[in-house]
Amino acid sequence: MIRGVKFATIPVTDQDRAVAFYTEKLGFRLITDQPFDDQQRWIELGIAGSDTRIVLFRFHHGIQPGTQMNVTFWTDDVEVTTHELKTKGVEFMMEPKKEDWGTAAIFKDVDGNTFVLSSK
Repeated sequence: MIRGVKFATIPVTDQDRAVAFYTEKLGFRLITDQPFDDQQRWIELGIAGSDTRIVLFRFHHGIQPGTQMNVTFWTDDVEVTTHELKTKGVEFMMEPKKEDWGTAAIFKDVDGNTFVLSSK
């Protein structure tokens, strides 16, 4: 039986720059940073209170940086988190918007990948 999501992979162009963004601006913690092949490293990040990990990877084929990601992050308060992330320089494409199902905003990372930030 499937018990959860092990990790979601995010395409990046520069792994060092991506690690800095995700750890310094989003507050993720570095769990694994080890050689993968002669061109890149295997980097896993953790999110406080979650078992799901984020992998920062440079794909040679397939998904490329700069797209709408099929990853939604949740927070207890979208408005407060949006404000906190903006003070750290995170760019938002959509300000928090309240809907019948909850509140959501959209932000982008250093590679132009966009993500939804949502209430649970």
